[in-house]
Amino acid sequence: MISYLRRVFVESWLGRVAAIAIFLAFIGWGVGDVMGYMGTETDIVAKVGQRRISSSNLAQALQSEMPAITKQMGVSDASQIPPAMRRQVAYQILQRLIGQAELMEAARRLNVNVPDSAVRDEVFSLPYFKGANGQFDRNVFNARLRERDMNEQRFLNLIRDDLTTRTLLQPVAQGASASTTMATRLSAFGLQTRVVDLLRIPFVDQQTPATPDDATLHRFYANHPWLFRSPEFRHARVVVLSPTTVADTIMVDDKDLKRVYDEESSRYHVPETRDVQVVTMATEAEARAVADKWTKGADWDAVQSASKGGAAVDMPGARPSTIPSEILSKAIFAAPLTQIQGPLKTEGGWVVFRVNKIIPPKDTPFDVAKLDILEQYRKAKAPSVVSERSRRLQDAIAGSGLDSIPTDIGAAAAAGTLDAQGYTQDKEPAPLPASGKLREAIIQKIFSVQKGNQPNLLEGPDNSWYAVQVDAITPESPRSFEQAHADVLTAWQTEARKHAADEHATQLYTAAREKGGIANVAGGAPVSKGLSFSRSVPNASIPTELMSYLPQMKAGQSIMSEDGNSFFVATVTKVFTPDPQADPVAFQRVKDALSQSEGDDLVASYVDALAKRTPPTINERAVTATLSSLGFDGNTAQ
Repeated sequence: MISYLRRVFVESWLGRVAAIAIFLAFIGWGVGDVMGYMGTETDIVAKVGQRRISSSNLAQALQSEMPAITKQMGVSDASQIPPAMRRQVAYQILQRLIGQAELMEAARRLNVNVPDSAVRDEVFSLPYFKGANGQFDRNVFNARLRERDMNEQRFLNLIRDDLTTRTLLQPVAQGASASTTMATRLSAFGLQTRVVDLLRIPFVDQQTPATPDDATLHRFYANHPWLFRSPEFRHARVVVLSPTTVADTIMVDDKDLKRVYDEESSRYHVPETRDVQVVTMATEAEARAVADKWTKGADWDAVQSASKGGAAVDMPGARPSTIPSEILSKAIFAAPLTQIQGPLKTEGGWVVFRVNKIIPPKDTPFDVAKLDILEQYRKAKAPSVVSERSRRLQDAIAGSGLDSIPTDIGAAAAAGTLDAQGYTQDKEPAPLPASGKLREAIIQKIFSVQKGNQPNLLEGPDNSWYAVQVDAITPESPRSFEQAHADVLTAWQTEARKHAADEHATQLYTAAREKGGIANVAGGAPVSKGLSFSRSVPNASIPTELMSYLPQMKAGQSIMSEDGNSFFVATVTKVFTPDPQADPVAFQRVKDALSQSEGDDLVASYVDALAKRTPPTINERAVTATLSSLGFDGNTAQ
């Protein structure tokens, strides 16, 4: 229930329904931790005390959570997850439902009751149910529930259960506190800083060797056969329906565009604006002191420091309407550039200011603006249009495959030959009507189906739909030496440059160990010196390949490593630990994080104790039937 609320209302609506993620502890349970139950109630998958978890509860949780899980796993639909893993995911979701039931059963035993007034206050406080006036709006509330296909009573029950759970868990979590000693030691561990000198030795910087004889290339070809194979190619037909493909088919009458243009007049008729810095002081003498300092060349930081007790504000793109004082507004828009003005008496005090930039007014005519308005409208409307038209596309594919796609729905079709990396036989990107994650999903699907497959409309990322049909497969095959000759030479030269870089790096590494560091032996090579990092503040300039070793190294020690393009030689030149309490704010954050962690541990222990006091019972027969009906046993397609 709590994770459901988080997904439906917190993550998507930025609401405020709190959720304690302690139920992750239940994911670690094995089924062996619960008692087997083979009762006669086929619609009940588990019991916790007097509470029941129905087959429909489990099915609903699986259907609502699987899209997010498949996205996290990097696949486009749940059918691409191996059956055994799908079943494991299903049992993890069931264990979470059991955990929720444990808490609600404990609340029942403790007579924890949430009054209607608390539920009402919680609902009224959720930002996404508020209207333009900032207050709860019944019409908005009803609309939001309709969007999620949820009735009011179910939502109120979820809110009540969430408040009940918080009533149990929050006091437990808030009882935790971290010691200063522990926080100091943890902070010191994270703040321990190392300073590194680093030399990169790129493969490509090494001299290209002379072209070898054919005997050498033949030997290289024979020893590296996997490098010289033609990949598998597949000829596929693809249909895509996405916000991008339908956008140009969404038409809007000019009179509607003109109405938007008139309603957003301030956007298309921008008056003169100015970038201005303003200091307001209580007295004229204080303002004059600031003006004198500023006039003598003080920068803005110094002016802000000198204006303590007043207010110093940087106002980029200021319009007359955005300046709260009419006196100040007139003065700003009459002032010359870069000259200190004031002191000036205003309604809010004595003001000193400087205009740093003047942006002339700009009028955008309707004929130009309407293109932007139309583009924005299409971008906003396209997702709902895709949802509406996907049903027609699905019906067309079900009736005639990919041969009779309606021409008026904005679907884009393509056909061609490509490899698993999305390249044609000419090594050019295949011209699929998709990009990014959608393109990756289509290519993955092309290479996961059999030749002559029956096309099905599948939901892709970012509100898109697609279908693929593979009608020819050219298997992977070796290329002859003659066919691959140019690639064999290139690969041999690449390997030779890498070998030369390896030898050079090894020599420098050996010398660095003997002579006190890479900076002492690099000669004229460009060494990056003084690169510092700590566990809490990494340094992006230090390759990740080195970071498995550097945090454990002592001053004076050197290391050699490589990535796909270079060898690295690095020396730790200094190790020191700043005072953890020198930054009180950062230290308090560490202490608060420790308290939070200890609070989570307390809650986990509490929930574990509940499970031992009221062991759950699982109806394996009902669970299996539910999973089978949804395809989680691997026998039914998702």
